[in-house]
Amino acid sequence: MSAPSKTERPTETIRERHDRLRGQGLRPVRIWVPDPNAASFAAEAHRQSAAVAASAQSDDDQDFIDAVSRRDDA
Repeated sequence: MSAPSKTERPTETIRERHDRLRGQGLRPVRIWVPDPNAASFAAEAHRQSAAVAASAQSDDDQDFIDAVSRRDDA
């Protein structure tokens, strides 16, 4: 049997890695996230932040963000 070609080797390496991870009890998950380079991203982020700022709970929301963003080592 001949050695795999250069184009086959990376695929096999990935397959082996995935098999090893599955053997460790892990499974692959595909997630989709917003693309910050998309034309609509900035407008949608602004719309959502304006809605949060205008809500009745905006002070509590900001207090939460401040609390989880605080760094004691800074």
